[in-house]
Amino acid sequence: MQPSIHGHEVMKRMLESKDPFTAESLETAIAGWFGSDARFHTCSAENMTAADLVRFLAARNKFVGAPGGFGMRRENICDHE
Repeated sequence: MQPSIHGHEVMKRMLESKDPFTAESLETAIAGWFGSDARFHTCSAENMTAADLVRFLAARNKFVGAPGGFGMRRENICDHE
């Protein structure tokens, strides 16, 4: 079993991509970045799938609207691990 990946890593990859995402395209990107069986955690949740993480981040207003979907702003990423 691979170690859990912090949600910050997904948000950083989103910043690097500069492309807008939909929930579906972000889940696909996450599988490409980390593998389809990857599990994720945040400061307040653990053992999430990519779909769980996308819903979790959306519910916490981490995403910002962008033409064709949503993106990420650096200031929406907390700076602790």
